[in-house]
Amino acid sequence: MIVRAPDEYADEEFHRRHPGLNHLAFHAESRSHVDGMTEQLRERGVAILSEDDHPFAGGPDHYAVYFEAPERVKVELVAPT
Repeated sequence: MIVRAPDEYADEEFHRRHPGLNHLAFHAESRSHVDGMTEQLRERGVAILSEDDHPFAGGPDHYAVYFEAPERVKVELVAPT
């Protein structure tokens, strides 16, 4: 089911730091899957979030790529440990 926001809120932009949905996380098949997706994102001009810490931005045991979708939702693709 899809529920549309009332017209009075329709012009407000989503921001992941507002209350509500923070980010979506998906499981990757492997670290190479994360690496391949990272390259595809870069080729398309998508900024990698926490680039300085990539792919360990979630910690030393957390291999993932973080990026922002066009709707400003933070997306995480994380490899199995």
